[in-house]
Amino acid sequence: MRSVSAADPQNNCEETRDSGRHEELGDFSTTSRTISISALAMGIGALCAFVALALLRLIGLFTNLFYFGKWSSAMVSPMGNHLGVYRVLVPIAGALIIGVMARYGSERIRGHGIPEAIEAILINGSRVEPKVALLKPISSAISIGSGGPFGAEGPIIMTGGAFGSMIAQLFHPYER
Repeated sequence: MRSVSAADPQNNCEETRDSGRHEELGDFSTTSRTISISALAMGIGALCAFVALALLRLIGLFTNLFYFGKWSSAMVSPMGNHLGVYRVLVPIAGALIIGVMARYGSERIRGHGIPEAIEAILINGSRVEPKVALLKPISSAISIGSGGPFGAEGPIIMTGGAFGSMIAQLFHPYER
């Protein structure tokens, strides 16, 4: 008589009807290392929450510097500025500063963050340069603070990914 197998979706194991033995599927097995990796992931997530908060403070700082000439990280709208007609020059100044940063700092700060994060994962083996972790939030804060038409979500993702990549490289160095 031939053995007939049936998959059991409840237990994620395969039972052979004739012999009654169970075989664990490799896709769903875990080890004790899962707990340490999960704890590390929670720590990185908490760190990235503070990084996101710092990015928002930087945006407030550059908005205040560009439009009001004061040193404050409070989130304000540029609508109440007293620059008059010269306010159209503020985004141009921000773009020129970012252009210099992209030219001489890192080309990874170009773009809004999400495609660059996906590219780093797919092409670069999830490795992000440490200078990107510094330059991306600063360039994004300058761009958004000077009136650029961008949001903070992409840069937060890219910056969080850069910090996660740096921590991962410390705990498990990539083979070169």
